[in-house]
Amino acid sequence: MEIRNLGASGLRISAIAYGNWLTHGSQVEEDAALACVRQALEEGITTFDTADVYANTAAETVLGKALAGERREGLEIFTKVFWPTGPGKHNDHGLSRKHIMESIDGSLRRLGTDYVDLYQAHRFDHETPLEETMLAFADVVRAGKALYIGVSEWRAEEIRAAAELARELRVPLVSNQPQYSMLWRVIESEVVPTSKELGIGQVVWSPIAQGVLTGKYLPGQPPPAGSRATDDKGGADMVARWLQDDVLERVQQLRPIAESVDLSLAQLAVAWVLQNGNVSAAIIGASRPEQVTENVKAAGVKLDAETMAAIDRVLDGVVTTDPAKTVSPRRSEMFG
Repeated sequence: MEIRNLGASGLRISAIAYGNWLTHGSQVEEDAALACVRQALEEGITTFDTADVYANTAAETVLGKALAGERREGLEIFTKVFWPTGPGKHNDHGLSRKHIMESIDGSLRRLGTDYVDLYQAHRFDHETPLEETMLAFADVVRAGKALYIGVSEWRAEEIRAAAELARELRVPLVSNQPQYSMLWRVIESEVVPTSKELGIGQVVWSPIAQGVLTGKYLPGQPPPAGSRATDDKGGADMVARWLQDDVLERVQQLRPIAESVDLSLAQLAVAWVLQNGNVSAAIIGASRPEQVTENVKAAGVKLDAETMAAIDRVLDGVVTTDPAKTVSPRRSEMFG
């Protein structure tokens, strides 16, 4: 397993992180989820990412069970706060001081740990002053409940404003967690340059584009039985945008490129995001242990310029690059 620094910080993490967004507590049974975590540990993954909102807190509980008994100092556990949990009342979401302080305690209880290595703002909160949010995060760090802080799906100008406050408060803002893949490159023009300047690293999610970059979805054919596109608990909604014949045809054209570097399509997709020097880790999910084993083989792979250019040629015209696609919802509009 390749080990990288998280941004410019001293925190070292596995280049492949294990995430349980669409699996633990929802799409797969607990025994299967536990088996996937055990396999991740066996493969050298030390970094585990979750959030309080995943399966309405159940994902944190499952991850806590899966990691129980492991040497805590040998793990990096990440979680997040913003989206509604519990009954979803007016203070059950957002980045107010109240919600942050209550949420960190709930997350620690469910995860079975005294602290998380990284506590992340899961979206930007338009209704709460950024100063209030950052001070609350600073107090979480000073209380020893989190070692570092990060954000997720924030725009470049939002990251810059948070970084300025973090410097004033003397707390380590070290990461952003955006969607990033061969097909979704909205961070490249603004977020990545800003983050490089500020010493912030990317911990990217969906490097395989919800499974589309595995090549298992074929143009003109129904999705395979049991695939994410057939899941009615949220998975199908997330993958639907990629299930267009022009995209699926291009993905199939990537197959000879993957074969030329002795990788599967999924491994090529994960390796591709790791070529970006601002990416500290790629988050993978799994519903079966063998998926973990396959995807970790992307760690440490170096793709040459010719291979990267060939990928760009194949995908030209179906890649999303507009930085305006990074959007944080207004709580008043979504939750009342």
